[in-house]
Order: sequence, then structure tokens, then C-alpha cells
Amino acid sequence: MRYNRYFGYLQHHTTPSEGSFKVKGSKFLSFAFPVETEEEIKTIVANLKKEYYDACHHCYAYILGYNSEKYRENDDGEPSGTAGKPICGQLRSKQLTNVLVVVVRYFGGTKLGVSGLIDAYKNATSDVLQNAKIIEKIVMKEHQISFDYEQTNAVMKIVKDYNLQVVSQGFDSRSELVFRVRLSDESRVLAMFEKLN
Repeated sequence: MRYNRYFGYLQHHTTPSEGSFKVKGSKFLSFAFPVETEEEIKTIVANLKKEYYDACHHCYAYILGYNSEKYRENDDGEPSGTAGKPICGQLRSKQLTNVLVVVVRYFGGTKLGVSGLIDAYKNATSDVLQNAKIIEKIVMKEHQISFDYEQTNAVMKIVKDYNLQVVSQGFDSRSELVFRVRLSDESRVLAMFEKLN
């Protein structure tokens, strides 16, 4: 039996939403977007910079991947660690992935200091996430196996027992099956297929 692993399906992301936070005259507008690629993120950030061209800062953070393995925090000129980090902290506290949050700041004339900035970006992010609908998806992985025709019944029994999603199948001298499995069942299912050898 031969395996090829493809890609994962992702969990915990949001619908687009808006929020805001005001303190000492400064206005923080926050935007959350479901995203899947860094290209998408660049486009969204560029569009917000065009739309809110008169704002002082366009700070953001994003997390991508079903293990949250890709992330970035951007302070856009605010003191280091006062904007991107608190935005990202809110995403992590809600265990979100495939999400971008951008906070646009209009300066109100009064400096907020480091702790004031951290608090403002955290609150603006918290507000936008409260307004967002969080979508939870079961994390699934896609695999391809090939097997001898005589093993078809045994393979299909595993598919049925573990409620695997069949993506495609082909029966020839050597049969092929592409399926999706819940991440929580992955090691058990692969072990069952191994036993067929």
C-alpha cells in the first residue's frame, strides 16, 4: 500500500467584521477577515491603506495554517510590540487560525504610552472578534493510497468504520483511493491500512 499526503482542512476562523475602540481622542478601527494566503493578506492590507489613507497607522496580525504555523505581527510605526503583538495575542487566546485583523489608528493628540497602546490595540481586536462569527471546522487531512484489487473490501470497510470522506477512487490493476480523515483519527486509520499489507 502506498501513501501520499496532501493538505489539511482548517478550523476556527471568522467572517469579515468591523469593530472600534476610542481612548483619549484616538480612534482605533478594527477589521477581521478570513484568509488563506499571504497574497490575500497583502491585498487586503493595501486596500485598507488606500481606503483609510489619512490614518496614522495600519497595524495588523495574522495566523495561518491548521497548526497556526504561519503568523506575523506588524506595528506599522507604533513602538515595537505595542500593536501587532496584542492583536496576535487576541487571535491566539480565541485559538483562531486563517484570520487577519487590521487595526487602523487615527491619532487624537494625546500620547497613550506603551501600556496604553497595548491596551487600545487589544481592546480594538477584542471588539472586532466579538462582532465576528467564528466558524469552527473539523481539521481533516487528505491522503491517497493505492492497493491491490483483492484488498478493496477491507479498504472500504475502514472507509465505512471511520466515516472517511472519499474524494476520488479508481479501480484498475492497482486501485487508488483519495480520502479525507479527521486529524484525531488519522494515526488509527493509517495504522489500519498498514495492517492490510
